[in-house]
Amino acid sequence: MDRVGVVVIGAGQAGLAMGYYLRKAGMDFVILTADDRVGDCWRKRYDSLRLFSRPRYASLPGLRIRTRDCPTRDEMADYLEQYAAHHELPVRTGVRVTRLSRNDEGFVIETSVGDWRADQVVVAAGMHATARRPAFADELDPSIKQLHSMEYRNPEQFAAGDVLVVGAANSGTDVALEAVKSHRTLLSGRHPGQVPVDIDSASGRILTPVVMFLFKYVFTRSTPIGRKMIANAEERGLPLTRNKLAHLDAAGIERVGRIESVVDGRPVTTEGAVLRDVSTVIWCTGSGPDHGWIDLPVFNGGRPRHDRGVATDIPGLMFLGLDFQYAIASASIQGVDRDARHLVRRMRDHTRRSGERKVAVDRR
Repeated sequence: MDRVGVVVIGAGQAGLAMGYYLRKAGMDFVILTADDRVGDCWRKRYDSLRLFSRPRYASLPGLRIRTRDCPTRDEMADYLEQYAAHHELPVRTGVRVTRLSRNDEGFVIETSVGDWRADQVVVAAGMHATARRPAFADELDPSIKQLHSMEYRNPEQFAAGDVLVVGAANSGTDVALEAVKSHRTLLSGRHPGQVPVDIDSASGRILTPVVMFLFKYVFTRSTPIGRKMIANAEERGLPLTRNKLAHLDAAGIERVGRIESVVDGRPVTTEGAVLRDVSTVIWCTGSGPDHGWIDLPVFNGGRPRHDRGVATDIPGLMFLGLDFQYAIASASIQGVDRDARHLVRRMRDHTRRSGERKVAVDRR
């Protein structure tokens, strides 16, 4: 059983940012990921995905991404792979963590290729690992092809006929705008609001630094306005960023009421309209965490109990990349930077206190 000071679970942007600061702090650590390549967390997304952030805000600390505009899915994936190599981060690919537990000697990390022991653990994976679909999805006629946005790659997956996209947030509108080019497309879901400027325009470029500053430093759990913004985002989701209602209307996308049931195998809206011609349903209804492999009493209602990512009940256990972990920006590429630095400071405190306790025991 290998022994290391810190095990970081996950090699996405959160795990790599954590690795960067652990390296700077001179700490002994390893990063474990079930993926075959660093960056696969992005390569598994839909083909046309394009980030909202330009290079300054789409880069991790210590290495700027080499693109002049908002990076594509593949550019982001390749950048993460380059980032790990550039900083010589100790990433072990193809290592799936099957259980995380703790004994008197520290944490035990059981994996598909062997076990590790660690004094501290950072969980930077599993935040959006399970697809959320309504319970009535199983009642749809078997002839209707169903995909979740986590499975969607491109329009070649659509069956002939109408496409229904359920979920009108950023991913849903992306898929709908792509689908309408070749299929009659219906979009269902509550409008989450929208950013009032075109982020790809000149004015959008000027306002981006202001918005990013607010999301990272003002809209936090430490400020009244931040707590209000986070509560609203948790309930309603984040507003449309690049896409606008005008874009949907101009493209010919038909907006329908929320899908609330199934009748005779067909989706039905809240107004009672039966969508009989739908042949493909894309569920853009969000995703949830998969932390079933964490065998520790750290969860409350499926969410970890933590203070800025530090587990409140399990000393030495930390989380990074949680939605709204500390700020609106926490789960974004620019947000994991500050959260990772905070965790390293807390790790040093934990190590110091552990050393002091050990000295006290030895003296007795």
